[in-house]
Amino acid sequence: MSDDDMVTNWAGNIAFTARRLHRPASPAELRALVTGARQVRVLGSGHSFNRIADTDDPDGTLITLAGLPPTVDVDTAARTVRVAGGVRYAELADRVHAFGLALANMASLPHISVAGSVATGTHGSGNALPPLSSSVCAVEFMTADGTLVTLRRGDAGFDGAVVSLGALGVVTALTLDLEPAYEVAQHLFVDLPLAGLDFDAVTSSAYSVSLFTDWRGPRFTTVCLKQRAGRGVDFPWAAPATEPHHPVPGVPADNCTRQLGVPGPWHDRLPHFRADFTPSSGAELQSEYLLPRADALPALQALDAVRETIAPVLQVCEVRTVAADTQWLSLAYDRAAVAFHFTWAPDPAAVLPVIARIEEALAPFAPRPHWGKLFRTPPTGLHAVHPRLADFAALVTELDPAGTFRNAFVRNVLGRA
Repeated sequence: MSDDDMVTNWAGNIAFTARRLHRPASPAELRALVTGARQVRVLGSGHSFNRIADTDDPDGTLITLAGLPPTVDVDTAARTVRVAGGVRYAELADRVHAFGLALANMASLPHISVAGSVATGTHGSGNALPPLSSSVCAVEFMTADGTLVTLRRGDAGFDGAVVSLGALGVVTALTLDLEPAYEVAQHLFVDLPLAGLDFDAVTSSAYSVSLFTDWRGPRFTTVCLKQRAGRGVDFPWAAPATEPHHPVPGVPADNCTRQLGVPGPWHDRLPHFRADFTPSSGAELQSEYLLPRADALPALQALDAVRETIAPVLQVCEVRTVAADTQWLSLAYDRAAVAFHFTWAPDPAAVLPVIARIEEALAPFAPRPHWGKLFRTPPTGLHAVHPRLADFAALVTELDPAGTFRNAFVRNVLGRA
């Protein structure tokens, strides 16, 4: 692309500061870019809604790894896969499935990059399923002097280097755990009341459970149960759907994965959206908060109390659950979590005050904002809910002493550390 082209994120709400997006075609070209730069940030699939991937000035080095060889090396004996930093989940899933293997979970979109999703703490849903980053057993990254560093599960610093916000170096490859391939059937139910909700029973009723609401009333418009084939579904709290549903009320379900109980391969059911369809126009903003699962009901009640503020600018809110893990900046670090995800109208002026109101409503429950989405939480608030943030800051200083990979977003996160 030329220096005059403008690079934006997927939603179009962020125009990146750098004049040029570099697309190295080899490790040598990547090393030359990194070692010759004052500041480096890496842009994945562009599905972040804030400036986490941005450079601080027009001369900053913004890099995409999409031009590097799309390596996906499956080790069937070890049940692992080594995947290059520019590969997306859809590409990875097809390759892994061809070997009769699978990932334990996927996010709503298969279109997102593996490295970018992992670095920001992205997750799917399931009481027993931790974030996508928990499947990483090795991370490889290039530091500012061009050195390739590999950290493996159990190494010092590994738990700080996976959900890294891009602050340690350019992630060139990840190695992920796999398991035998399986099939999933997706069952839909409609009109689940909030009153009398047995949250634990509902979220334990399938392998993966998502609850959707538009907050126009105290109820969930749709419940999506993703159950491994061969296991039954017992959901007495709402009526079965009789036709497919898009998560956003009123939108046709054409680009959604197959529903209504028809089993299919794991990678064709765990995401909400089909890999061969663009999930939407991108005309949206997103924010998300994860808080202790034990607080799910009082948090839902707190949101219900402000739903008249939320509903006018909301497309849909999805509620999911995430198992605890050990990674320092994980949104589920050391606690089983409930996730409240908001897809907003593409109107920042109207949405940002509502985000602030939601943060106020959820404040008693120590919410952790998703690193790749919109939030207003200040550094002091981030330190209050991320007990290993100071340890992460020390790791950043150790591996990137010159601050080559730090931008305004990362410095704000590190705050007083």
